[in-house]
Amino acid sequence: MKAIILLSGGLDSTLAAKMMLDLGVELVAFNTVSPFCLCARHSSKGCFHSASIISEKLGIRIVSCNTGEEFLEIVRNPRHGYGSHINPCIDCRILLFRKAKELMACEQAAFIVTGEVLGQRPMSQHKRAMRLIDEESGLSGYVVRPLSANILEASIPEERGWVPREKLLAISGRGRRAQMQMAQEYGINDYPCPAGGCLLTDPAYSKRVRDLLEHNELTTVNVRLLRVGRHFRLNRGLKLVVGRDEKENEQLLKLANPDDYLLQPVDIAGPVALARGVAEAVSLRFAASLLAGYCDGDAQIVKIASGKSGGAAELLEIPRISPAADAAKYRI
Repeated sequence: MKAIILLSGGLDSTLAAKMMLDLGVELVAFNTVSPFCLCARHSSKGCFHSASIISEKLGIRIVSCNTGEEFLEIVRNPRHGYGSHINPCIDCRILLFRKAKELMACEQAAFIVTGEVLGQRPMSQHKRAMRLIDEESGLSGYVVRPLSANILEASIPEERGWVPREKLLAISGRGRRAQMQMAQEYGINDYPCPAGGCLLTDPAYSKRVRDLLEHNELTTVNVRLLRVGRHFRLNRGLKLVVGRDEKENEQLLKLANPDDYLLQPVDIAGPVALARGVAEAVSLRFAASLLAGYCDGDAQIVKIASGKSGGAAELLEIPRISPAADAAKYRI
């Protein structure tokens, strides 16, 4: 029997895959690429990199899908609302399951397997939410959750004997002890994001996403900036991102669009800043003053360049604004 395993690269989905393989189920791994994967904080290659490593170790083929604009539209307008921050968990799962259902048809697979644990996530991993997600994705009865199966309604694969229900588990809650013990027994020692997760549940990150939503700026290009630097909303049409270290300075230089403004201190060490949006002279001068606040000295010369000016740079001598004082009210 063939199934699609939703493989995030985290511990739970890894354990679910291992259990199914041990029960003789043929698996194809499925992973969706999202700019909001928490694992990407720890790896520039993100969750797909983690999932591909796991799939290779388990000897199963992996298929990746970039949800792109579909996922951003869900963040903009979630039918089932947000969780505690800006996380549209139920709508996200419905999209993921629908994509998995499409792959199930292409692969002529019989059902879907997930690493979900009942009660582990408050918005999407309780019985009512699981039932709703299965129904709206068109997968009612065809989702096997081996880690919690024995405290859930039996799926069709279990009822028909494709998967022996007595071999499945009854894990629930947010604790990790049972999974960690299983990992040790299976000899699984390297799982880069053992609890998985999503940046949209992070309070600080969620504020930045909400700012983009409020200013109608939630695009793939703008989302790429959210992980880098200190963020400031200078006015309704202009945002400033200031690097925190050399690595982030380099990232900002790479992420700059032709229409962005790049600000850098002259003749002294200091951060790079990227200004994106409609910038008037007074706004750029204020942005330069804010940047100078992260440099040493009471006044600085700041170089401002943009693709709009053909790369020509303007030099401004400006006073610094203390990051701890006036700049704080603009911080996102």
